Amino acid sequence: QVHLVESGGGSVQAGASLRLSCAASGSTPSFNAMGWHRQAPGNQREVVAVVTYGGRTEYADSVKGRFTISRDNNKNTVDLQMNSLKPEDTAVYYCSAGRLRQQGVDWGYWGQGTKVTVSS
Repeated sequence: QVHLVESGGGSVQAGASLRLSCAASGSTPSFNAMGWHRQAPGNQREVVAVVTYGGRTEYADSVKGRFTISRDNNKNTVDLQMNSLKPEDTAVYYCSAGRLRQQGVDWGYWGQGTKVTVSS
């Protein structure tokens, strides 16, 4: 069983930066993709960024140019560097892991979430 633990959330002012980290532990994982999702109050959970073992990255349009996802395959960690934060980035952020398919990713593992609050 894979266990994902997020850290780095907090409350910041608009324009600030924040770095989220996620560590995976447990048995050797079968996933080949990791990512970050977020869920704001009243909204559905949405994908923010994805990175594969091969290093390919994808971002939601709303965060392109501001957020950067990175991973260390040896340490089984994935980070999300968030710059130029906006109030609309306020959400609970979830680390995720899954397997690639031709049309996307089957997300099978989730962390408990870390809250990010951005005030204007």
